[in-house]
Amino acid sequence: MLIAEVLPLLLGIAVLVVIAVIILRLAEVGLGWLPIVAIVRAVVQLALVALLLQGALNAWWTVAAFIALMLTTASVTSVRRARRMPRGRLGALTGVIVGSLTTLGLVLAFGLVDREFERVIAIAGIVTGTCMTVATLSMRRFAANLRTGSGEVEAWLSLGAKPRQAVQRLRSESIRETLLPNLDQTKNTGLVTLPGAFVGALFGGASPLEAAEFQIVVLASLILAGAITAVLGTHIAAGARVLPTPEE
Repeated sequence: MLIAEVLPLLLGIAVLVVIAVIILRLAEVGLGWLPIVAIVRAVVQLALVALLLQGALNAWWTVAAFIALMLTTASVTSVRRARRMPRGRLGALTGVIVGSLTTLGLVLAFGLVDREFERVIAIAGIVTGTCMTVATLSMRRFAANLRTGSGEVEAWLSLGAKPRQAVQRLRSESIRETLLPNLDQTKNTGLVTLPGAFVGALFGGASPLEAAEFQIVVLASLILAGAITAVLGTHIAAGARVLPTPEE
């Protein structure tokens, strides 16, 4: 792609993100420059991925190494977001890794996608990204619920309940609220939304039926990956004997 073609694209992207930052600042949301940092990182990282997919990923060990890199990056992000939750870091790390690898392993074992480098990388990236998001949201929601429901937890503990028993209702609510948006989007796929995997497959030359098949595999994978990540991660965090520290 020529520089003359790239510059208008980057300019348009910059305008969109700057408008978002202005709106968030006016609303006093407190995210600072995070939207700009996020999009800059995304541009750089996607450019590197595009270069890798054009020829560097030509053996299965390189694919495995790239998936390991994705898992590491996703885990670090989720662990950082869960740092104020006792045992949250361990829960986030375990949830992301187990959720991603279990789902990807089952997809490949059942032959739900062709075992081509590009397709394996695509499904691995989608699943890992979802696990990262689910781990972050479930831990943050769980921590928030524990702070507001500390009286309930202490009451159960005073009656002799174990830590996981005392927080079970709050944990279940956290998992449900984390997974609901993805489930709602899945229910309305094709009517309200046209997901990226479907559109991307069409742009890649697949027939509408092939694109739909790939999208269905993605949706089912995300349901499983999200469930494993949220349930396992919060299960580990629920064993903590102290409440999360307050947000700064």
